[in-house]
Amino acid sequence: MVKIKVGNSEITVLTVEEKDYISLTDMANAKESDSRAADIIKNWLRTRYAIEFLSVWEQINNPDFKVVESDHFKMQAGLPNFVLSASEWIEKTDAVGIIVRKGKYGGTYAHKDIAFEFGSAISVPFKIYLITEFQRLKEEEQKQLGWSAKRELAKLNYHIHTDAIKQNLIPKELTPAETSIVYASEADILNMALFGITAKQWREANPELKGNIRDYAAINELICLSNMENLNSVFINEKIPQKERLIKLNQIAIQQMKVLIEIENRKLLK
Repeated sequence: MVKIKVGNSEITVLTVEEKDYISLTDMANAKESDSRAADIIKNWLRTRYAIEFLSVWEQINNPDFKVVESDHFKMQAGLPNFVLSASEWIEKTDAVGIIVRKGKYGGTYAHKDIAFEFGSAISVPFKIYLITEFQRLKEEEQKQLGWSAKRELAKLNYHIHTDAIKQNLIPKELTPAETSIVYASEADILNMALFGITAKQWREANPELKGNIRDYAAINELICLSNMENLNSVFINEKIPQKERLIKLNQIAIQQMKVLIEIENRKLLK
């Protein structure tokens, strides 16, 4: 339940089963006093035009609507002694476009399509202001909904992402035993520094997969790997021993992956 301001009057809007219903009682009160609101609604309901409008709306939106009963009311419309209340209309035709509520927020409510039409019984300017304020309310709700959904999605992605990072992406620091192993292939220096495993070890652990470990690397890992290839070339030219290069490259891999992940997290949270 929310209220919108139309001129000097507050109009209640209820959401029922994801549909918006506007208080006809509040709208009538904007024209007359509380004691006259029910009469204004009844006077509108008893007109042939109102009954025809309601009947068409119900036939479009309500498969259980009793058309025969509505035709009965239509035949009586305009007669001096004909009176129709919202409760009677609902009871006789099984209408859903108008509802009657009791209690704190009691009154007669109508689906927004019907409420806008009822606005003509108040005044044309009032109807236009009501439509304008209602549309503004819906726009604000959509903005809030969009922001909330984006924020929640970002939080969810962030947690999923960071869990994956902890388990898979940040290279582990190699132990002295691992760095003491001499690898025949320079490619395995990079594999060990970044993935903590040699190409052979990966194949043995994943016999069902085709290709090699790099074919299954994430984009950030490939970026880091490209940087490490360049750095390894520099280290080789500087005559740095293989074991020392492995330690250096492992430290660089850890640092660069952390930076890449932080950049990606910031993008997710925007």
